[in-house]
Amino acid sequence: MNYAQLLLPDFSLILCGYLICRYTALNRSVWQPVESLVYYLLFPVLLFQSIMKSPVDLSAASGLIAAGVLSGLAGIGLAYSLPRWPWLGRRIDARDHAASAQVAFRFNSFIGLALAERLAGPQGLLLIAVLIGVCVPMFNVAAVWPMARAGQHGFLRELVRNPLIVATVSGLVANLLGFRIPDWLNPAVSRISAASLALGLMAAGAGMQFGLLTRSKLLSVAVLSIRHLVQPLIALAMALLFRLDPVQTTVLLAFSALPTASTCYVLAARMGYNGPYVAGLVTLSTVLGVVSLPFALGVLR
Repeated sequence: MNYAQLLLPDFSLILCGYLICRYTALNRSVWQPVESLVYYLLFPVLLFQSIMKSPVDLSAASGLIAAGVLSGLAGIGLAYSLPRWPWLGRRIDARDHAASAQVAFRFNSFIGLALAERLAGPQGLLLIAVLIGVCVPMFNVAAVWPMARAGQHGFLRELVRNPLIVATVSGLVANLLGFRIPDWLNPAVSRISAASLALGLMAAGAGMQFGLLTRSKLLSVAVLSIRHLVQPLIALAMALLFRLDPVQTTVLLAFSALPTASTCYVLAARMGYNGPYVAGLVTLSTVLGVVSLPFALGVLR
């Protein structure tokens, strides 16, 4: 399978968003409200619908869930430990680390959902939706914690206000309780979900910034190496450890090699940190995804 060709539609939308924002009148003043619309409404609806669409068999997916959670915890531990590395810790600014640690373990769900369906059809979409449902709350807790602690923010308040956590937790609870979206509401929800993928990818491109990538070079290299090199290797080890089947292994490897979440810089800026620096990391991570996804899916798999 030509994974570079498989990734082309998603990264074309990202490039389209970047070019439109940079070279037309549809500049950042237009795309900032679009980002808010996607983050607070469209994408939570997509997550909720993806989780609610099919019954979740937790026993069948338990190995995949355990592998995804342990891979994520390993990434979180590595990101948190960077200031304690003897050759690196002295050169890391504490506030930059608090804002950028999330880049090492968060993931771009827009790309993940779009890619999983092309890789493994409806089964792949359901599996990655389950991973998203389990991991997004954990990763968002891990992303908010360093910034809340360093910036004197209310930790629980930030979690309760996070729309991704609200959507995924409520979707999982509703699914496990046997609720379903009514048939008369499904067409509207499906249209909102479809719009969220295209707009989300284009908004990710419009948000790309290269200007501050020279800041904290060692920290930047460290968090991006964890995201794009170490995480896929950990995921491969977990797939072997839990003896995942080929479809689950493919989904886990794709999940581990995704670019970081485009909302990293939104969260950092909203909590009073250096948003443009984190936006630079998100930009470079998006570019590196063109390499890390074929590496994980083509080489490791």
